[in-house]
Amino acid sequence: MMFKSYLLKPLATCVALMSIALASSADAQTKANKLFGKESRGSQQSEQSIGFYSKGCVAGAEQLPQTGKTWQAMRLSRNRNWGHPEMIDYLKDISRKVAKVPGWKGLYIGDISQPRGGPMTSGHASHQMGLDADIWMLPPKRLNLSRAERESLSSISIRSKNQKLVNDNWRASHMQVMKIAASDKRVDRIFVTAPAKIFMCAHATGDRSWLRKIRPFWGHHYHFHVRLKCPKGSKRCRTQKPSVRQISGNGIGCDETLRWWVTDALKPADPNAPKSKPRRHPRDYTMKDLPSQCSTVLKSR
Repeated sequence: MMFKSYLLKPLATCVALMSIALASSADAQTKANKLFGKESRGSQQSEQSIGFYSKGCVAGAEQLPQTGKTWQAMRLSRNRNWGHPEMIDYLKDISRKVAKVPGWKGLYIGDISQPRGGPMTSGHASHQMGLDADIWMLPPKRLNLSRAERESLSSISIRSKNQKLVNDNWRASHMQVMKIAASDKRVDRIFVTAPAKIFMCAHATGDRSWLRKIRPFWGHHYHFHVRLKCPKGSKRCRTQKPSVRQISGNGIGCDETLRWWVTDALKPADPNAPKSKPRRHPRDYTMKDLPSQCSTVLKSR
């Protein structure tokens, strides 16, 4: 019996190691968005944004409370109201300031990140490090929406059908809100539909330096997308480089280059132009495509 027991112990160890190896191999082949998408809680680690906005993850993420005095998290069924603690603090801070803007009781906040970041099961290519957040264009009239109301209520578009102008939903208060959002030193940039940037360039007075952070980009007419810089202590985080087209000329992106978004950019594509190689979407990433530290984030309990 002693001889058999002596043999069984290393055998059991080998079986356990083989099981771990097989599980790791399976995870390596499984799409990363499936693995990150099934996590319901943040990792028990110190806070770290890891990688890049469209290829990374977040350790020690914090959940934005569903409701606060000056905000409500929307679409709770998605469980995407998680972010780096710096992002959560930022959203709380600016919502308090926005609540002082006439017509705004605070903010309706859309997707931030999944509990551990990473590629999402649907939608966004970015929002992977807990440093991106979508803020609705709909000014909140009340902040006691039920869970069901948060699933059914829709935001509003502030862009005209021809995509060249803001529409009647746009208010001067939208510019005030985005100025508040952009003036925080933690912000790297804010994506919004080009007509909104054109309007703000035409009407903003006084110190206009905050406009440098407002970047025109496709879509973004039902919400504006805030992106923070890499937080202090996140050594494996990479901040995005500036785009020449978005901040050219006068340094705040309000020169003639801005018109490209509502002129040439809207023209039909030339059918005879050489086809560019399609980019690989983050939904197709496996764990091998992400920073190695993301495997530790995924496994942390």
